[in-house]
Amino acid sequence: MQFDLGSELRRVRESKKLSLRAVASAVGVSASLLSQVETGKTQPSVSTLYALVNHLGISLDALMGTNRVMPGPLSAGDVSSVGSAPEPSTDRRSDAVVQRREDNPVIEMENGVTWERLSVGESAVADPLIVTYAPGASSSVEGKLMRHAALEYGVLLEGRLTLRIDFESYDLEPGDSFCFDANRPHLYINSSETPARGIWFVIGRREMAYQSLADLGHADDDAEPRPPASAVEVLQAMKAMRPGR
Repeated sequence: MQFDLGSELRRVRESKKLSLRAVASAVGVSASLLSQVETGKTQPSVSTLYALVNHLGISLDALMGTNRVMPGPLSAGDVSSVGSAPEPSTDRRSDAVVQRREDNPVIEMENGVTWERLSVGESAVADPLIVTYAPGASSSVEGKLMRHAALEYGVLLEGRLTLRIDFESYDLEPGDSFCFDANRPHLYINSSETPARGIWFVIGRREMAYQSLADLGHADDDAEPRPPASAVEVLQAMKAMRPGR
């Protein structure tokens, strides 16, 4: 399901009573480029999109959540008795639990990058995405490293992708995963001749009490142990079990 990114960006900007020129200046693009994005005549790069959502103070989920399919009211015939097996169904409707692949909101960005937003239900923890980089695609058309207020987790499923962070460069292959504070300057590049595809979880722009990965419990090794209080803390506990620690 193709997502009308431009119209939604314009709706959010106007709801905050921000002028097109002011937003364009704040994120470092021309007013004519932002106008073309809002009217659907062109698509932003990944770095430009992050700059826009950060400046507008919204998450990717809030931006793309307008297409979320909510479940309808149950009728008496929809409720089965306790212990009875559910009847097989060919119903392909999405609801609060399952989002069908044909209902994934899709953003096709400049330079061959595609995002598909996965199901989020009623959660506000992360933006789950299927990310595809076409051959030669990168997250910044200009080749500049980007940064944004988030934590970024991911795993590459197909192809090869280069991840640059600060002065380090990592060549990712299928099965390789990553996690980093996206406030660090970074860039994704597909220098191969085949598409690179993976699953990303972007955690950020939320009312959460962290500022960096260290604030999630990495730095304080002397603290009293306590049961994990969230899915994020479970992930941190799993990380502590990785080989070499």
